[in-house]
Amino acid sequence: MSGVEEQTAGTGERRRSRGGAEARRAARTQHKIEQLPYIVRKIPLVTVLDEEGLSIIERNADTILQETGIEFRDEPEALKLWQQAGADVKGTRIRFPRGLCRTIIQKTAPREYIQYARNPDRNVRIGGDATVFAPVYGPPFIRSLDDGRRYATIEDFRNFVKLAYMSPAIHHSGGTVCEPVDLPVNKRHLDMVYSHIKFSDKPFMGSVTAPERAADTVELARILFGADFVAKNTVITSLINANSPMVWDGTMLGAMKVYARANQACITTPFILAGAMSPVTAAGTLAQVLAEVLAGASTCQLYNPGAPVIFGVFASSISMQSGAPTFGTPEPTLVSIAAAQLARRLGIPFRTGGSLCASKVPDAQAAYESAQTLLPTLQCGTNFVLHGAGWLEGGLASGYEKFVMDADQLGMMQVLAKNIDLSENGQAMDAIREVGPGTHFLGCAHTQANFETAFYRSSIADNNSYEQWEAEGAQDAAQRANKLWKRMLREYEAPPLDPATDEALLAFIAKRKAASPDSNV
Repeated sequence: MSGVEEQTAGTGERRRSRGGAEARRAARTQHKIEQLPYIVRKIPLVTVLDEEGLSIIERNADTILQETGIEFRDEPEALKLWQQAGADVKGTRIRFPRGLCRTIIQKTAPREYIQYARNPDRNVRIGGDATVFAPVYGPPFIRSLDDGRRYATIEDFRNFVKLAYMSPAIHHSGGTVCEPVDLPVNKRHLDMVYSHIKFSDKPFMGSVTAPERAADTVELARILFGADFVAKNTVITSLINANSPMVWDGTMLGAMKVYARANQACITTPFILAGAMSPVTAAGTLAQVLAEVLAGASTCQLYNPGAPVIFGVFASSISMQSGAPTFGTPEPTLVSIAAAQLARRLGIPFRTGGSLCASKVPDAQAAYESAQTLLPTLQCGTNFVLHGAGWLEGGLASGYEKFVMDADQLGMMQVLAKNIDLSENGQAMDAIREVGPGTHFLGCAHTQANFETAFYRSSIADNNSYEQWEAEGAQDAAQRANKLWKRMLREYEAPPLDPATDEALLAFIAKRKAASPDSNV
């Protein structure tokens, strides 16, 4: 063969190689998105405390409730209800007889519940052996490779709702996926809840920044589902944070009252940065967390016996040098695992964890810290996982690239939770008999029958040769994620929504906006 022929042949071979690479890349990136059901865990639970340890924490929590008490601020009805229930109420401080809160919760709070979505295929079970993943919640900033860090807008909010809708392993649309600061504070909740309803058909969370905003959420849900259905079923799960240490304020209690009396679910969550808002030790933090949850969850039952309530904990530590929050460290992991045990003993669903990190960008620190948070979140038996995807900068930023990178990891958790397949196909004895010693399994009938679903296929990771990686642009994970979230938004198609219902939702929103002037409080 002449040099020209060799060069021509080489060019053809490279062209065919590139064509093959493009075909493989298309197969990886253009597969149809299939939403996954919520997780039913088939793996054993990880625990850290024995019976004696759990009893110590429970005893200490009762001591906190009885001796120190909990402040209930700016919510006189809660004080009155507790006085009637037998607590010692002095001013805004309530001291609880030992065991009273636990008795109230265990008498009426459900062990699990169904949150209904507008698409019945997206309904989720919260409690028991179920795990539900929801996106990041609360950041005022967004970050992307294109824009860097900037304040979030309602367009960003809609984008994250769409990304959550298109992410198979995210089962819940979430709530404040970012804070749209381009809208007035007293009106933005209407656009946020509507975005969840319009651009997704998964379950969603409601506004808690004021009781009247919670009431607006309930009214929107009644328009969507029907008032009778909402009265009998849970269609909203919302986050009610304690003002740790040992305070429940009027804003959160007011929102809790609205949701509980509408038969909607509340996640009663102490927000803990250990060393600042709780003691520096895991045992001390756990006792305080349990006391705050007992006080909050039992108040929910006083508002409406039988209303769904979740034992929540957001536990982090702080740098004792700077005071900055830290994530992915072992101490909060121990707190979360033990709190899950306490929730099971109390008999209500549990919320913790997510893909938490302190990193400002989706780098190795973000990946390590998120993995160190996410894996134990699944293993300890968490039922509702907030901040499952998108969290950056200690919760100050929602990251576009981080969102799809995290969603990929959530898919891995979905597979891990299934445990080992011990069916006849899973045992694969026919493959072993067919192949025998000294050859390989690539071409056997069992491999051919299972190759499409045999292993989890990451949407982010690059497992190709160095040469192919280089030929495709030598991109890192964040750069690949940047392309992925943009492609997802280009391909997004809204789930169908009845036009009459949509019109009614928009009419209610317009009426509520017209009734109040713009306000940033």
